[in-house]
Amino acid sequence: MRRFSRRGSMMIEAAMMVPVIVLLLVGMVQIARITYVYVELRKVVYSVASYLSTQQGVDFCNPTDLNIAAAVNFGLTGTTDNTQPVFITGLTPEMIQIVPQRYDSLTQTIGTCSCSINGCDVAAGGGAPNYITVAISGYSIQPRIPLLAIDPIPLRPQVKVHYGGI
Repeated sequence: MRRFSRRGSMMIEAAMMVPVIVLLLVGMVQIARITYVYVELRKVVYSVASYLSTQQGVDFCNPTDLNIAAAVNFGLTGTTDNTQPVFITGLTPEMIQIVPQRYDSLTQTIGTCSCSINGCDVAAGGGAPNYITVAISGYSIQPRIPLLAIDPIPLRPQVKVHYGGI
């Protein structure tokens, strides 16, 4: 008679633990998915930055500059003419921000270039930036875990590279 009661208690314990184990497995899968998307976004940001850092004659004061558009298209689709589909669903060109920066030797700080005469507009007589910071803003991912309401997680990858173009 004792043998049956032990067997029944093992089934009850197993029935209580299975939902917890399934929830942990689903959570691990969602964490892996979020990590994968972040790594892919980081690749996009780095592709845009590395492409743009080698281009010459970029007008950072003009958001419709062809070099900037080609760099953004290259990061999003792998082509400069935007003929392929976007790698990451929901990522748009408006989410990619490009900020030229210059090193100030007097204050020994890195600051954002302005579009004044001494700024980063080479065509207007200013100097080229020393760095380019490319970031993604406004992209979030919604984890899907059953029976749990979780807010979307914003992903904000950013990379800073030296600017080599003149």
